[in-house]
Amino acid sequence: MKSKLYIINGPNLNLLGTREPEKYGNISLDKIKILCTEKCNNYDLDLIFFQSNIEGELIGQIHNAIEDGNGIIINAGALTHTSIGLLDALNMFKGPKIELHITNIYARESFRHKSYISPVVNGIIAGFGFNSYLHAIDAIKTLLND
Repeated sequence: MKSKLYIINGPNLNLLGTREPEKYGNISLDKIKILCTEKCNNYDLDLIFFQSNIEGELIGQIHNAIEDGNGIIINAGALTHTSIGLLDALNMFKGPKIELHITNIYARESFRHKSYISPVVNGIIAGFGFNSYLHAIDAIKTLLND
């Protein structure tokens, strides 16, 4: 049976490709989804790829993963730095979890240096542009195999 991976994307990530390309690059979230789907197919992972600008919908996807998921990769966007709700939901998920950022949050504004979700994830991948997603899939696959 295939493992199911949830990749959950937060606010404003739907604007990738046009949003501050000097920071986030020129690749759209739709293109990232295609690349992630290809990589997951190579690893025999079922992928649920989700984006919302609404915190409650992100929490709902984590709840779905609690029911039937094996791993979570989360790019919570700005909610990384503000959401205790995401922290609590992620804490309930018992499988491997990776926090992902396209940019290096520690090379940016100081308010971005604090992550509410870091204490409950297995690891953080940040600063590799869209490749952060592909690195995170590699890492989650390793964690699922351990």
